[in-house]
Amino acid sequence: MIKDPNLKPILKWVGGKRQLLHEIIPLIPNDVTTYVEPFVGGGAVLFEYQPQRAIINDLNEELINVYRVIKEHPEELIDILTQHKVNHNKEYFYKIRGLDRDDNFFEKYSDVERAARTIYLNKTCYNGLYRVNSKGQFNTPYGRYKNPKIVDDITIYAMSNYFNFNDIKIMNEDYKKALTNLRKGAFVYFDPPYLPISESSSFTSYTEDGFTYEQQVELKEQCDKLNNRGIKFLLSNSYHPAILELYKDYKIKVIKAKRAINSNAEKRGEINEVLVYNYG
Repeated sequence: MIKDPNLKPILKWVGGKRQLLHEIIPLIPNDVTTYVEPFVGGGAVLFEYQPQRAIINDLNEELINVYRVIKEHPEELIDILTQHKVNHNKEYFYKIRGLDRDDNFFEKYSDVERAARTIYLNKTCYNGLYRVNSKGQFNTPYGRYKNPKIVDDITIYAMSNYFNFNDIKIMNEDYKKALTNLRKGAFVYFDPPYLPISESSSFTSYTEDGFTYEQQVELKEQCDKLNNRGIKFLLSNSYHPAILELYKDYKIKVIKAKRAINSNAEKRGEINEVLVYNYG
């Protein structure tokens, strides 16, 4: 399959892997029959690798709604994004951001309207940080960008074509559901919410529920199950003593990553992360 150079993430997402593609893509085995990504997020690895058969999943309902709308209604989505672009200013941003304060948000607005809202806010909010509060309400403030790319029609059409002309299953479930009934030849790339290096470095609020240490342990047990079934996996996580201990029986590669999301620019330097895998 010839790769589409226009296929890339439409959303900036916490923990996005664009800067680490040179480390991750070469580690993907050559014999993959089904690519599985249970925490797909912005999809940087998916859209770079471009498998013809894939299962992608994320617990974030608004994120998965964006992907489904791009697949099924790209023209309608672009029309609404164009309206957002015309109306865009600080006051309008807060008006659109505030829509999910309405208890009937999901009943009042169509899937396409919600997807356009998510993309618009992502392109215009501060630092492109998708973040919700404990009630699931988007709460990132306005970003002062001179010319944000609100309507990225080239990427939307490229993504829509990719979803429609390949066998891509899009799920909005607990990540473990994406692991059921996998056969040998499947390859799983895990990019879960990282175990925070410090209390202040936790960015798990892009879903209403955080990702606890107990869930990290549960994830490692899922990796063990895959390994016992002969299924290859690759996992990204923070360079943390607890992670190193959890995965000590697997191969661990330490890599450098730039901390892109931090309110203090001086704290956006390189940090260590790990890639864990069971093959090669």
